[in-house]
Amino acid sequence: MAAAEHAAGSGPTAGEYIIHHLTHLQNQKQTAIVDFSVFNLDSIFFAVLVGVIGSFFLWRAAKSATSGVPGRFQAAVEMLVEMVDTQAKGIVHNAKSRKLVAPLALTVFVWIILMNSMDFLPVDLLPKIGEMFGIHYLRVVPTADLSVTMGLSLSVLLICLFYNVKIKGFGGWVHELFSAPFGDKIYLYPINFLMQMIEFVAKTVSHGMRLFGNMYAGELIFMLIALMGGAFAFTGTGIALFLGHIIAGTVWAIFHILIVALQAFVFMMLTLVYLGQAHDAH
Repeated sequence: MAAAEHAAGSGPTAGEYIIHHLTHLQNQKQTAIVDFSVFNLDSIFFAVLVGVIGSFFLWRAAKSATSGVPGRFQAAVEMLVEMVDTQAKGIVHNAKSRKLVAPLALTVFVWIILMNSMDFLPVDLLPKIGEMFGIHYLRVVPTADLSVTMGLSLSVLLICLFYNVKIKGFGGWVHELFSAPFGDKIYLYPINFLMQMIEFVAKTVSHGMRLFGNMYAGELIFMLIALMGGAFAFTGTGIALFLGHIIAGTVWAIFHILIVALQAFVFMMLTLVYLGQAHDAH
């Protein structure tokens, strides 16, 4: 439903409008707070869609790359690759590991930017199209879904655990779990192990929550701005609402460009930092 219908009082209230737009398209009704059999189909669809699109354009850039004067698109991709590679070299000092870590960081950066950028689409555009096909709930920003961002952060955690074992050996990593950060003393083993577990959990949760929180807040603000415009369109009164809709929408969209890129960069850098820490011995 359009924001304007709710503002006019002919449909759900503003609160109901927001709740409707924050409801996921799911494979089944959720019956518990934690139910791993429920999937947010909209988040999965749009995350895969933009991932495929991003992969396609990067593939096209690699395929059409020339040693001569590059075109604008090739130059932009080369700058992006060089930026990520430079950051990877400064954090992960193992050249062999960087063969996987650097492309991983590039993938994370591009994928998250594309998922974040779905927030620039008009709030009601895709949900309205979905309603034409009988889809009554549709959220289009995958990174505003906690399950997506936590899935990304958990994936980073698993890769960190892999490199911990690969670089230090299973025995060396287990020894580090019990001997760091306070020292290799038997009476300190329980405290060291507890601190290590807290660190892993804290890093993983904060990694996913930071991205989710920023994108979720941005999504809410776009909805509120849409409601301002809808109120004017259907009531024909309150010119201040119309002007506020235009000004606030423009300013927030411009500012959101920074948020979209910054959150992708922060997530990528934290990924590199955590993987770099997995290579370092305490």
